[in-house]
Amino acid sequence: MRSIWNGAISFGLVSIPIKLVNATESHSISFRQIHLADGGRIRYRKVCELDEEEVTSAEIGKAYEDADGSMIPISDDDLAQLPLPTAKTIEIVGFVPESSIDPLQLGSAYYISANGAPAAKPYTLLREALKRSEKVAVAKFALRGRERLGMVRVLGDVIALHGLLWPDEIRQPEGVAPETEVSIRDAELDLADALMDTLGEVELASLHDDYREAVEELIASKAAGGGELRAPEGAGERRGGKVLDLMAALESSVRAAKESRGEGSGTNAGAGAGAGDGDGDHAEVTHLPARKKSAGARKTASKAASKTASKKAPAKKASAAAKKTATGRTAAKKTASATAKKTTAKKAPARKRSA
Repeated sequence: MRSIWNGAISFGLVSIPIKLVNATESHSISFRQIHLADGGRIRYRKVCELDEEEVTSAEIGKAYEDADGSMIPISDDDLAQLPLPTAKTIEIVGFVPESSIDPLQLGSAYYISANGAPAAKPYTLLREALKRSEKVAVAKFALRGRERLGMVRVLGDVIALHGLLWPDEIRQPEGVAPETEVSIRDAELDLADALMDTLGEVELASLHDDYREAVEELIASKAAGGGELRAPEGAGERRGGKVLDLMAALESSVRAAKESRGEGSGTNAGAGAGAGDGDGDHAEVTHLPARKKSAGARKTASKAASKTASKKAPAKKASAAAKKTATGRTAAKKTASATAKKTTAKKAPARKRSA
């Protein structure tokens, strides 16, 4: 690997000749600007404001712009003569637990390589001392025109350097946290814990840049004369933005995570979470209002209702026929009764005459 900086790392009175090598690399795809009309490259030219002539890199220097707009030239020689002990040396100033370094401060990462055979022993000494102390070194170094803060730590058999932001470069998170007062119940925390346990750990090595791969596929397709790639169904849909029932969302997330791992959904996650609460509270799920049926759903429901009604029609007809028959029977009974009374009335005078 090509070194980007040569110098030394000082450990008290011990000076170790070293080289700095970039520990990371960018795999992002870069694009060029083109003229849409004819596809020609768009380039930027460096032009002097005074004579409006293009200048080469060799003719360009540095300057500090003063408050009144005047330029104060600063040469590389001026910077090289600054009384900085870190100009060509990574100076270790102390040792601290790694946990005391705020991750917000972490910047670029470099590997520190021993420069030459004589540097092998002091390099190994520093590496083993750092290992045994279980601490990291805080250092100062100059790179690309300015002094920087750094963290020196052991990574396997190599010493690594992480650039750090200065403490005053970290902004205070004012107005970032929610200002509304919120109370979180134990049942909600239990469900969140259950979701975290179900999702489990992740192997960082297994993660990759899906966007970069999609762009590479698009470029390959266009280079081969193909058209635009179709995004998979559901891709690009905006997530979030809607405030849903928190408990219901957590329960659904736990179930989905278990199903994706091939585990049974088991009992309701909410019941299990609430069972452990000391105060006996159970998770309360506020059901969301039912969604309005689409036109297709209404049509299907209407067909189902018609089918059900047609099945019930024979039963209704049979019921009507039964009622009609019963009415007829009742009318016949009434007619027979009236006839019997008439006959009795006619026979009554005969009995009187006989008497």
